[in-house]
Amino acid sequence: MSSGKGKAKVPVAGRRNVLVTSALPYVNNVPHLGNIIGCVLSADVFARYCRLRGHNVLYVCGTDEYGTATENKALEEGCSPLEICDKYHAIHKEVYEWFNISFDHFGRTSTPQQTEICQSIFSKLLDNNWLSENTMQQVCEGIPIVRDTDHLFLELPLLKEQLEKYIDEASATGSWSQNAVRITDAWLKEGLRPRCITRDLKWGVPVPHEKYKDKVFYVWFDAPIGYISITACYTPEWEKWWKNPENVELYQFMGKDNVPFHTVMFPSALLGTGENWTLMKNISVTEYLNYESGKFSKTKGLESFGNDAKATNIPADASDAVFTWGGLQIKHNNELLKNLGNFIYRVLSFIAKPEGAGYGSIIPEAPNADIHPLSQSLAETVGNLIQQYIDAMDKVKLKQGLKIAMAISSEGNAYLQVLQQLNLSPNEHISFADEKGESDKAKRPWDLIPSNHRIGEIVPLFTELKMYIN
Repeated sequence: MSSGKGKAKVPVAGRRNVLVTSALPYVNNVPHLGNIIGCVLSADVFARYCRLRGHNVLYVCGTDEYGTATENKALEEGCSPLEICDKYHAIHKEVYEWFNISFDHFGRTSTPQQTEICQSIFSKLLDNNWLSENTMQQVCEGIPIVRDTDHLFLELPLLKEQLEKYIDEASATGSWSQNAVRITDAWLKEGLRPRCITRDLKWGVPVPHEKYKDKVFYVWFDAPIGYISITACYTPEWEKWWKNPENVELYQFMGKDNVPFHTVMFPSALLGTGENWTLMKNISVTEYLNYESGKFSKTKGLESFGNDAKATNIPADASDAVFTWGGLQIKHNNELLKNLGNFIYRVLSFIAKPEGAGYGSIIPEAPNADIHPLSQSLAETVGNLIQQYIDAMDKVKLKQGLKIAMAISSEGNAYLQVLQQLNLSPNEHISFADEKGESDKAKRPWDLIPSNHRIGEIVPLFTELKMYIN
């Protein structure tokens, strides 16, 4: 997670600039594993992948702090809404740091930047005649009575043509996930209706309008703008990210309950301003992660438990998934420990063996290593898998990408097993060289680590996960 130090990132000409967001977690309680899996983990996996590919990546998130739930929590704990936000923002940040989530900036929405940008977008919508007034009935404070109150509405039906054009283009070029397309289509087929953007609350962004000065913006309207304001807190050059669609690709990650706000409401508000906003290219939607026989819940106290789950990196992306402790044990022991962990440990252990049996912990030279038929076959297989992996990850098909990565590890284990069966070892002077043997007696087919590099102490990457049932 960003420490706040160093020069802020801005888009770079000639590079692929990727802006990544995960849905803003609500600030009224401690996050649980469902929150992590729901959007933060998948966005983190994609951001890390893009960085490894050499792209210029900005990954932002933060706590969503306005609205009724915060006011209610403040009443419950006997403090102000801001004090609640300060308390739980720090807890959220601590949890994500513990999970080693690689945010470039983790911010919050109760900031002057949020107020300024939210009010600016509102003013442009008002100037462009995309807002209307209407009267609603609501229950008032004190003695519960129903009375009329005026509110402002975003005229989604009038923006439908612009919105559908954007959705058609973005969902095709951005390879939106199937569940995102399905949910969005259902909203459009049902018919768009004017959406209220104001509320009679105190804790929120004030509406900059004389008639509505005692109201604040509805959280559905101001919360997505939080992505922009959090970026503005990170850098005063935020417009280079958010008003630069020609050079910036926006990838957004969320649970399925957040889809309409990101594919319908948020882009409608930005389109209505008439400004050149960076609109979402790709939306990745995670289905619900249920716990054993029920949903993860803050109120049930089902909290995060450790890095073993994070290391599996398998968000549910097609249908609701059920977390079970037995399932975690199987995934950990069979996929992480016996496949990936075993492959890495075998390779490093072989290198660490004394010279004659291994390489004395020194990475050897291998000038013609890939000439040996075994190496050629492995290189071809792994090369194809790597291309499949890149294709999957570029389309944000993270689960598919993980399976391919584990397949590469399996190929490595199979390769080592063949070497062992053939008794290929440095002692016998059998190398991956040409037919004349004119090369080092090397067993490493690719120059990923410089030769003569000394490796450190070898420790297992994973240990067996055992279940203890009381």
